[in-house]
Amino acid sequence: MKQALQLKLGQQLTLTPQLQQAIKLLQLSTLDLQQAITETLESNPLLAEEETGNEASLGTDIKEQVDFSETTSEDLPGTELQVDAAWEDVMPSSAPAATTPGAGGEEINFADRDSLPETLQSHLLWQLNLTRFSETDRTIALAFIDSVDEDGRLTQTAEQIFEGLRIDDLEFEEVMAVLHRLQHFEPTGVFATDLQECLLIQLRQMSEDTPHRDTAGMMVRRHIEQIPVAEPKNLARRMRTTPEDIVGALNLIRSLNPTPGASVETSATEYIVPDVFVKRVEGKWRVELNPDIAPKLRINHHYADLLNAGTSSDRDYARNNVQEAKWFIKSLLSRNETLLKVASSIVHHQRAFLDHGDEAMRPLILADIAGEVDLHESTVSRATTKKYMHTPRGIYELKYFFSSHVATTEGGECSSTAIKALIKRIIGGENPQKPLSDAKLCTLLADEGVVVARRTVAKYREQMNIGPSNERKRYI
Repeated sequence: MKQALQLKLGQQLTLTPQLQQAIKLLQLSTLDLQQAITETLESNPLLAEEETGNEASLGTDIKEQVDFSETTSEDLPGTELQVDAAWEDVMPSSAPAATTPGAGGEEINFADRDSLPETLQSHLLWQLNLTRFSETDRTIALAFIDSVDEDGRLTQTAEQIFEGLRIDDLEFEEVMAVLHRLQHFEPTGVFATDLQECLLIQLRQMSEDTPHRDTAGMMVRRHIEQIPVAEPKNLARRMRTTPEDIVGALNLIRSLNPTPGASVETSATEYIVPDVFVKRVEGKWRVELNPDIAPKLRINHHYADLLNAGTSSDRDYARNNVQEAKWFIKSLLSRNETLLKVASSIVHHQRAFLDHGDEAMRPLILADIAGEVDLHESTVSRATTKKYMHTPRGIYELKYFFSSHVATTEGGECSSTAIKALIKRIIGGENPQKPLSDAKLCTLLADEGVVVARRTVAKYREQMNIGPSNERKRYI
């Protein structure tokens, strides 16, 4: 083999550590960003929170505002960002948690003792502890409580629970007796095996003089499948009663709770911290970054001076950490600039939504924003994931403003979000005795200039959890 030297030209994209850090921070949610800042503060002693304001800090002033009223394409959002030397992306430090001595002399931090959300099981156990049961009956009751799902229904039959207990000399009648006592627990209707039993339990616990109670119970036992769709006259003929009695019984049944456990089952509240605020000021839409999502950051120059006066290794340590601190703050600055550009461009495109609501939502894709703010689509995707915008209409994830488009009869485009809003409005105004079919919805949408296929209407309707016309039909 003969050795030879060859010269080749090529291009290669290399992500520097600084760029990798900026990309990582951009895709973080607000809570994850706060955690990343905390971890960086703990690992880098030369990066500190700004407290007194005496030392110059490195960062960004995010009081930038972008107005949109008669914005043109020459006025691209985010192109006139002004960056100050002061880090104003502030999240005020919370006050220290109150503590008090415990029984053993140790301090108890009440801030760490968050109250747990009440569950259906805990609610039932609380009632069980207030009810007199023998040890055997209590064991049976605990088995029933363990088999209750979040809606209050039993996931096991009484026979299965009886077989699983394996208690000597236990009779099946004892298990049923405990079940009947448990069915008087709150919320009314728990410990039922199916919807029919759940409704009957609620009806049985009503006063005997409740109007139409007996008719409603008979209807649930014999004709529960016909309740949503049957005509009152037909049910009255089958049950040998009057249509007025049937109407009263149907209204009574519809006042019952088919999932009583859901009224108790609660989950921990999840709070959303908006990254962007959009508000109308003097007839113009103004976009601002939230100044309360991160603390002030600065370089600890006092500590750096002490290290620079030390040994060679101390100076190297100080130099490396100062550089890392500057990179980190610069990455945060880049994140804020990118987020403001993207959010401002979204507002520029969706001003009609802010003015009029979902029906005015314009079709929008990532490429539209990417081309306008001169960023890659992947960067726009990162900037809109788990980022939230606070508007006068509510808080929305930035990705909510992106939707596919459908052609209109006038040659324009309509977003899928707007079509869903139109379908919801049309169905909301329909006659419940003669609900609109998907084909009729297509015709009504076409009258408003939106041409879509019937299967598209069905898909959008299902996504909004709206049933077909036969399930929406009501005679009263």
